[in-house]
Amino acid sequence: MNATTRLHELGQSLWLDNITRDLLSSGILQRYCAEFSVTGLTSNPTIFDEAIRNSKAYDDALHRKGKQGKVGEQLFFELALEDLTQAAALFRPVHEATDGVDGWVSLEVSPLLANDAGATVEAAKRLHAQANCSNLFIKIPGTPSGVEAIEESIFAGVPVNVTLLFSREHYIAAADAYSRGIQRRINAGLDPKIASVASIFVSRWDKAVMDKVAPALRNRLGIAISGQIYKAYRKQLASPGWRKLADAGALSQRLLWASTGTKDPQLPQSYYVEALAAPDTINTMPEKTLGAFAANGTLRGPMQEDGGDCETVLADFAKAGVDTDALAAQLQLEGAQSFTKSWNDLMAVIASKSEQLHRSPASARG
Repeated sequence: MNATTRLHELGQSLWLDNITRDLLSSGILQRYCAEFSVTGLTSNPTIFDEAIRNSKAYDDALHRKGKQGKVGEQLFFELALEDLTQAAALFRPVHEATDGVDGWVSLEVSPLLANDAGATVEAAKRLHAQANCSNLFIKIPGTPSGVEAIEESIFAGVPVNVTLLFSREHYIAAADAYSRGIQRRINAGLDPKIASVASIFVSRWDKAVMDKVAPALRNRLGIAISGQIYKAYRKQLASPGWRKLADAGALSQRLLWASTGTKDPQLPQSYYVEALAAPDTINTMPEKTLGAFAANGTLRGPMQEDGGDCETVLADFAKAGVDTDALAAQLQLEGAQSFTKSWNDLMAVIASKSEQLHRSPASARG
């Protein structure tokens, strides 16, 4: 039994943080499901930018849709949904067997909408309807404007993957928004069973302070913050307010560990996966991390529900001059800016490839 199977049996879902048309057509994703217990996947603008830029697998579709007059965001979302609905079909047996808890794929709204709650809600509803796919999350950032959009989207019946969460406070804001959306559905006589996950970005913490703290503290901040968030998560699930919603038929908003690939070359690739093993959570990881954990990973047991030594470690960082509240805000802002840059790069590569294929479709497609 490999490490991924043991982690799955612990109660954590393993998702792949990647999607490409080649990954689907080659059967590799299906192999990951069979061999590595992968039960879902996540995507983002950076992933699609790299997939379309570095492969000819999209060229025929780009050429065909370009001839139909489709450009920009419309063209991208059609391409993305073709990939994601195909992947969703692969995960649908898991989705049905777990009664909607697992087996999800994710599509992000345009990062250009991050500060416009109303436009984000409208985009989420439009993409959800366009996909017509029962196991597709719409990703909305957990920014201040995003929190408002999360509540409204949940109330509208759109399953949401809340992204760009870094701190306990970010997580609680997202969890409260989800609960408010569910409560409003109950009050309106609507089905409360609308799924959501809250995605915590982990390794970016350690990258941010790598050269600012003593060696003894390196690569410890992300895990300490995660321990603090996990404690809040367990408290949320046990709270009377949540139990009331659950008794009415609501699904719990699962915690998802994201950004779990290592950014320090001195660390083993499975470092964060091993540290964040916990039941009733998800870990979405790059292919390299997934393969490394399957081959050489060890399971040290589940995370402690009380957060373990997280507060002691965080106190050490405070003594070292690290203001985690300020850094969380900075990381969320930088994350949103990074996704915006990737989005603009993605739009540019789609436009460039479409133009190239329009001028010389045969040679461009090889």
